[in-house]
Amino acid sequence: MTNNDILRRIRYSFDFSDSAMMKVFAAADQKVTQEQVTAWLKKDDDPRYVSLPDPMMATFLNGLINEKRGKRDGAQPAPEQKLTNNIILNKLKIALNLKAEDLLEYLELANFSLGKHELSAFFRKVGHKHYRECKDQVMRNFLQGLQIKLRGEVDATENNEEPESE
Repeated sequence: MTNNDILRRIRYSFDFSDSAMMKVFAAADQKVTQEQVTAWLKKDDDPRYVSLPDPMMATFLNGLINEKRGKRDGAQPAPEQKLTNNIILNKLKIALNLKAEDLLEYLELANFSLGKHELSAFFRKVGHKHYRECKDQVMRNFLQGLQIKLRGEVDATENNEEPESE
């Protein structure tokens, strides 16, 4: 999954407007324009699509943590220069104050079964003998479960297009 895919899914799950997205970035001391947000949310085949770099995605996730949990005292964490699904999953876990059982519940909502030990392997340090890379399938199913939990629905299409209003 690309950072743009993840950003679109998070935006849809939380029903964030463009201004709310800008506010999340601002919570991590990053000013972005509405044009930037709009370009990041475009479909990959749109000529105005702009790829969201890892440091900006990390900044967004740090802002989401600050929005949901409050800013911590002292210096804010520097955004990671290289993101993995493991880091993204961990930041979402922190932002939403989720426990392992909650994560497993979200995966179950998306009809994806994972054991507690398999899940804990995603949060280990790289190089640990039980570390496991979080694959796109797990990330996609977690985000779908999150969406079902927050909105009570599944995407209108697999491409994560927002359902047309009637």
